[in-house]
Amino acid sequence: MKEIGGFIELDHYAGKMLHEEAIALNCGRNALAYLIQARKINKMALPYFMCDSVFNLCKQQNVEIRYYHIDEHFLPEEIDLMEDEWLYLADIYGQLVKEDIRRICNKYQRVIVDYAQAYFEIPLDGVDSLYTCRKFFGVPDGAFLYTDARLEKPLQQDESFERMRFLLGRFERTASEFYSEYVENNKLFDTAPIMRMSKLTENLLHAVDYEQVKNIRTANFDYLKKHLCEINLLNLNSADGAFAYPLFLENGAQVRKKLIAQKIYVPTLWPNVLEELPETYYEHQLAKNILPLPCDQRYDEADMEYICSNILKIAASIN
Repeated sequence: MKEIGGFIELDHYAGKMLHEEAIALNCGRNALAYLIQARKINKMALPYFMCDSVFNLCKQQNVEIRYYHIDEHFLPEEIDLMEDEWLYLADIYGQLVKEDIRRICNKYQRVIVDYAQAYFEIPLDGVDSLYTCRKFFGVPDGAFLYTDARLEKPLQQDESFERMRFLLGRFERTASEFYSEYVENNKLFDTAPIMRMSKLTENLLHAVDYEQVKNIRTANFDYLKKHLCEINLLNLNSADGAFAYPLFLENGAQVRKKLIAQKIYVPTLWPNVLEELPETYYEHQLAKNILPLPCDQRYDEADMEYICSNILKIAASIN
């Protein structure tokens, strides 16, 4: 029986949601799990430069894994796929151009494109593609999957209300106060079953002004690129609606420590790469010395100028 009356809950939003035509799931990890099960994938080639959640999921799903290297443009080095093997292609920092993705998909056929760091990129027709929401918006979970494969089993709908505290706390207080809760929320997805996106997360995503978010992120990325390109070891492409600006420095790890001391929080995105790969690997140096500078919709040009000035001072003092 429907409840009528009582206290008012969160408003229901009706804006157009980006990726509405995709399958809405509870997290990016399970978007991949959905594909593995629906496509009956048992072999996959993964990049060394990748979050360990992908590796761990493949192992849990009994997928045979091998690894490949990437070049300075984040493109895979030449690889020969085995029979029934799939290529996992990550659009790292949104730096892969559409023509390269199309070329790779046409060449290898069995390709999964990970747009976790390129939310505003439109997928290629007929290519399995996945997106993660919480890297770009103030939601606790959520992912989208483009595929024509379908799981036969019905999926329950997730619930997110108990995972909102760190987001609400971060809104009214500081990030450091709620960082531990943020970390714990991330750990939940290691064991979460495949579920449909929660009503709460989907509702919040209907409230986002996607064009505004995209424009702000793009403008901030462009500002950082213009003022830091001379010290960046990466030759970057443009990135519409960028996830972050990847600044690659020889002494990036040292610069990171000094930035964090000034409350400019720049993470080491994939510490597993540092632990598992030798220093001689290019991917080890990327993980250690890339500074993923924030350029999201919370910030404006004055914030980007503040970041740049601090980085240039710190880099000069270290050198």
